[in-house]
Amino acid sequence: MPRPTREELAAALERTADDLVPPRLRLLFVGINPSPWTAAVGAHFARPGNRFYPALAAAGIVPEVIDASEGYRPQDRALLEAAGVGVSNLVRRATARADELTREELRAGAERLERDVAGWRPAVVAVLGVTAYREGFARPRAAVGKQEETLGGAELWVVPNPSGLNAHESVASLATAYAAPARAAGVIA
Repeated sequence: MPRPTREELAAALERTADDLVPPRLRLLFVGINPSPWTAAVGAHFARPGNRFYPALAAAGIVPEVIDASEGYRPQDRALLEAAGVGVSNLVRRATARADELTREELRAGAERLERDVAGWRPAVVAVLGVTAYREGFARPRAAVGKQEETLGGAELWVVPNPSGLNAHESVASLATAYAAPARAAGVIA
């Protein structure tokens, strides 16, 4: 699938993106919500310049950087599946910016996510974005790192969001943050 046009991106607003859940799920990364680019191509963190896949590779979670900008290739899915890594979102609908989401949407998404996680049974869930976590899970003082509570029976972590809007994070700092829940899930040593 080629990169989406402006018209296709506009049409993707309010669409959803399917969860990526491998059969042997060990670590589930949870984004805030899909971007129009993600909804248009059907691949999470697909917008060019997003640092999610470079950070996964730098952390050793996958052996190479995945380019999801035109959708997942079979080999991309295979890399994630082999690692036991899945991707979901707190809120399913695509928006141009995460600040377009309401507190109610974030809270409903957190409730739905807990049910999904209970069914999927990953060892670890890593929510990407402390602000969305605080809002969605009603934890106003939560900090990045391992949380005291679990989610649907899984160990729960909050890690930095890979969006370019989170400018104080680098690929290296994201890799360090993502490696911690990956170690806890047994994805990396």
